[in-house]
Amino acid sequence: MMSRLFFGLSKLSPVNDALRHKSGRSFRLFSSSSSTPYMMLGTTLKKDLPDGSEIRDVHFFDPAKEELLTVPDKTFPEELVKSRQIGSSHGWGLFSHDHDRSLCMSDLYQPLASKSSPKMIPLPSFLALPTNQTDIVWNVAMSSSSPSDEGCVVGTKFLGRQLSLFRPHCDWRRWTNIEVNPVESFVNLETSNLMFSKRDQRFYLPAHGGNELYSWDLHLEKNKSPQMHQLLIRDLPQLAESDWGLLDVCCRTQHLVESASSGDRFLIKWYAQGYFSSAHGKIEYSTMRFMVFREVETTQGRYMCYTEDIGEICIFLSESETFCVDASSCPGLQPNSIYYIGKGFGTYNIADNTSHRFEAPKGVPTSLKPYWLPPSL
Repeated sequence: MMSRLFFGLSKLSPVNDALRHKSGRSFRLFSSSSSTPYMMLGTTLKKDLPDGSEIRDVHFFDPAKEELLTVPDKTFPEELVKSRQIGSSHGWGLFSHDHDRSLCMSDLYQPLASKSSPKMIPLPSFLALPTNQTDIVWNVAMSSSSPSDEGCVVGTKFLGRQLSLFRPHCDWRRWTNIEVNPVESFVNLETSNLMFSKRDQRFYLPAHGGNELYSWDLHLEKNKSPQMHQLLIRDLPQLAESDWGLLDVCCRTQHLVESASSGDRFLIKWYAQGYFSSAHGKIEYSTMRFMVFREVETTQGRYMCYTEDIGEICIFLSESETFCVDASSCPGLQPNSIYYIGKGFGTYNIADNTSHRFEAPKGVPTSLKPYWLPPSL
């Protein structure tokens, strides 16, 4: 695999919201929108304030230009200083307080958000269903781009079978908790990734293997039982038997994503090989391959057809909700590619099944979970 080092941390501009890169030349002044997706890297403490809040520099990675970028002097309120981020969707973080486990959603890490007064929307604490747990959040999805939107529903999938849904602007101040029980006992939903379809106005949960989808509409209290959709996989790639054998022993996750521009829906199968890292003393994973399937509706049902061409679309995979970006809207992004972080860090060319690996330089803070942040438009 090819590799390329990030550019070094830049000198900061004295102008608020200015981002600079290695040469010291002004990169951009954020205005009211940005067509660029970013990855959160970490923060650097600058100052402790008497009220318990902190001033920090927040560091991001721009995949289009392969640059490290910094938003300087961002205020972290005391509530967020004492919290940890446990999920992300549409650039909004879900935070859990370290002591009382109270929850809130905040735009703290959005590059365009207020530097002095980040938005914070309180949410009720989680309540675990019997035989389930709420300590480990698997992923978060939202029905709109902001929890401030009236009618927005926040969905949280936990490791296991619990799914919890909440409408922030509703008098009903409790999560709607659902235990997801698959139709077949052998179907695994423990590590399924939740997504929301704007086209269908439904939350979807793909089963392990990608042959079934479970979905819920937005009528939380009226309809806790999911609809089950059978997916038929077609046109698998022609691989040698030895290659299939290698993929069979890989760790595999399934991700469903929808393109806002085209309305196309894709199922991505992510194959990663585990190995023991003596440097870190634990099992780590290296991405081996992706398979992408485009959804096709027929009179016989839904088919997921293998494809090596998704046009101008880029897919962004991380521990946040998966999203798509048109490469033409952000110069520097590679079309027909997957940008991934979690089991390795890089880009994957869908057409020729090759990877380009990013490597972070030493000394750069990487204290945050690996979340891609979608463009702020």
